[in-house]
Amino acid sequence: MSRYRPPIKPGAKYITKEGEKFLKEELNQLWRIERPKVTKSVSEAAALGDRSENAEYIYGKKRLREIDRRVRYLTKRLEEVKIVSEMPENKDKIYFGAFVNLENTLGDITKVRLVGPDEIQPKKGYISIDSPIGNALLGKKIGDEITFESSEGEKTYLVIEIKY
Repeated sequence: MSRYRPPIKPGAKYITKEGEKFLKEELNQLWRIERPKVTKSVSEAAALGDRSENAEYIYGKKRLREIDRRVRYLTKRLEEVKIVSEMPENKDKIYFGAFVNLENTLGDITKVRLVGPDEIQPKKGYISIDSPIGNALLGKKIGDEITFESSEGEKTYLVIEIKY
């Protein structure tokens, strides 16, 4: 068996204004607050002597690498994303940023919002446009039925409301 895994397909390069603000706040938090704190603790741990057996130093350096990796990702991602702040001309169809109410075959209502892959928040119902349900919803209108494959099997929903 090979260890080769094909590269992950890049996510959509769209983001809402709120999503951009959230990513910028995370970047600021990491760069201006957390990184200086960790850097200070690493330098204090390094002053204690033998670094090979100094857990505070080892884990501090590891945390610095994690912070730097995330900062690089956020910086690059913020440069390449396109902020979608205008509403579409045709508000009768589902596009990026839409709030959608769906009804399943049992009559249960599910509320979702189509957002970019950087903004996913399952508890708030924010789903990626790259997800199976997100792909199925794009371009649909009220009264359309969607069917998609999920981890629990095939699911069917009816689009009952669209808001922007």
